[in-house]
Amino acid sequence: MARLVFGMNQSLDGYVDHTAFGPSPALFRHFIEQTETQTGCVYGRKMYEVMRYWDDSQPNWDASEQAYAAAWRKLPKWVVSRSLASVGPNATLVAGDVERVIAELKATRAGEIEVAGPSLANSLSQLGLIDEFRIYVHPVALGHGKPFFAGPQPRLHLIASEQVDEDVLRLTYVPR
Repeated sequence: MARLVFGMNQSLDGYVDHTAFGPSPALFRHFIEQTETQTGCVYGRKMYEVMRYWDDSQPNWDASEQAYAAAWRKLPKWVVSRSLASVGPNATLVAGDVERVIAELKATRAGEIEVAGPSLANSLSQLGLIDEFRIYVHPVALGHGKPFFAGPQPRLHLIASEQVDEDVLRLTYVPR
């Protein structure tokens, strides 16, 4: 059975914004290694559109960016959207019964399936489908933006903390 894991970079004050801060080389290597071992990804429309950046190689990419793109492209992706008519390579559009589709993915796959995007993670969490939350806390305060938790969550239990690089701490929680 697969585990659904929601993890994102977050500011000290609880916001996610990929344009406000990014991973250090050490943290990016961590994400490459994590992506190489995942079973797949579930995205909402907005996060999927952000991640489509990795579909097309750029001439200025360094070796790490090329490695991440290669790992990301190999993963099957499920995109939850009522507004998209189609999705890109190695992706499946989920427009109908999201709860059924995601529950079936969990039941028929093994390993970790990443969930990306706070709104989608909130919906899946309300359905009891998120197995783990990984918060990568960065030493930045934004003061505004989209919060990591897009709505109320079940009580969570801290199961691990790890310093991933000199400035970033990963906190891992599971629902109680």
